[in-house]
Amino acid sequence: MDYIIIEVPDMNDSTSRITLRGKQYQIRFTWNDTGGFWTFGLSDALGAPLLIGVRIVPQFPLNLFYGTQELPVGVFAALTEKESIERADFQNGTVQFVFIPA
Repeated sequence: MDYIIIEVPDMNDSTSRITLRGKQYQIRFTWNDTGGFWTFGLSDALGAPLLIGVRIVPQFPLNLFYGTQELPVGVFAALTEKESIERADFQNGTVQFVFIPA
């Protein structure tokens, strides 16, 4: 299976630029300290939102229920053997946030 690993910065809230399938996007990762979970969002290159506040859960296609032609064709997922994702899991390597092109 081919996939692209997307680095999650060691910050509670971050925005980065990424290129997926030849198109630029902005990706945002946010740690919800009260709930104890990560979310992500995706915007186009100009910052118009495409996905907002999607909770990151292990082993599930995170954009499965979001159908829009502006999204890159593929699946975002968190790959891990764990049942839940903690604050430091992306940094210590126990979880990888990936994009799997269709």
